Amino acid sequence: MTTLLDGYREHIVAAHKQPLFLLLVGFITSFVCIRFSVRMIRAEVRWWFGNVTPGGLHIHHMVFGLGFLLVGGVGVFATYGGHPWIDWFGLVFGIGCGLVLDEFALILHLDDVYWSEQGRKSVDAVIFGILFTALLLVGYVPLGVVPSQETRWGLITVISVNALASVITLIKGKMWTGLLGIMVPGLSWIGAIRLARPSSPWARWRYATRPRRRARALRRERLLHRRADRARTWLFDLIAGAPDKVPANHPAAHRVAERMSARATAHLDAHAARALARRQARLADRRSAAAAGAGAANSPAPGGPYGAGGPGAGPSLGAQQRRRAIRAGRNRTYAVRPTGVEHRPGRHPHLRPHTRRIHR
Repeated sequence: MTTLLDGYREHIVAAHKQPLFLLLVGFITSFVCIRFSVRMIRAEVRWWFGNVTPGGLHIHHMVFGLGFLLVGGVGVFATYGGHPWIDWFGLVFGIGCGLVLDEFALILHLDDVYWSEQGRKSVDAVIFGILFTALLLVGYVPLGVVPSQETRWGLITVISVNALASVITLIKGKMWTGLLGIMVPGLSWIGAIRLARPSSPWARWRYATRPRRRARALRRERLLHRRADRARTWLFDLIAGAPDKVPANHPAAHRVAERMSARATAHLDAHAARALARRQARLADRRSAAAAGAGAANSPAPGGPYGAGGPGAGPSLGAQQRRRAIRAGRNRTYAVRPTGVEHRPGRHPHLRPHTRRIHR
């Protein structure tokens, strides 16, 4: 115990890192406590207090986290960062960070996705925030720069190469390797050299014309990355709880059902439109054949009423053109009248309705 206290005084207090240490303590403590609370509420434990719902309004804990952030941030500026106020305000600020980042997915999606697959982004944000703060606490700073070192061209080159490698790693879809590579030089270099993940922007840009490399990336994704993803999912389920399946009354389920219904309706409407077009084409063929027969009866032409080809010559040229147009347009999408509106058949252009106008 004495050794721990001596190490704390030497590495934390003497190094002026106590505010950052208390911020990390408040960060981890608030995240653990709020996750324990929401899991008790999810399990409907009787002896545990439920959600804060004054007047039926559900107040999320990120609202309280914003209050802690404001108190901690404003308090540091109000006290000019003096001791011991900066230590206490650092603890308050860490508590606010844990409460707000635990609902990072809700802020990102503007929807209550806390227990869904999208809610895993909150756990990613919290873990990254804790790792970032811990690396700063143990002595690392971004890109591996130590303030006491003198500026050298070699150091600037290492920083630039490391930054470029971190960006390439992030583009290749390796988020954790790229983010941790910012703090640990060399880690992002490995991620930048290795193959990209198949769903990453790098794979879409570079592997489209390289089928062998894309096949290798898919094989590596299937053998290696999926196992790592399963391990990460198991760890996140252990820390934050497994996500729920989307219930039937969830807004996301309603949106999915509406999209599927719209697609099915469009598919059925296209079939109905094509059938209607075929019926109208057949009706037009019959009318044109009847008109041609009537004209041939009044003024017979050589070859009879069927034209120059005789009775076995088949339908007229106009009917053949209409049928070809119908066959060519079977894969097209036709506009259909709204459901419930009665369809009135088209009137022949040479016929007039026998309705008398009423004069008042």
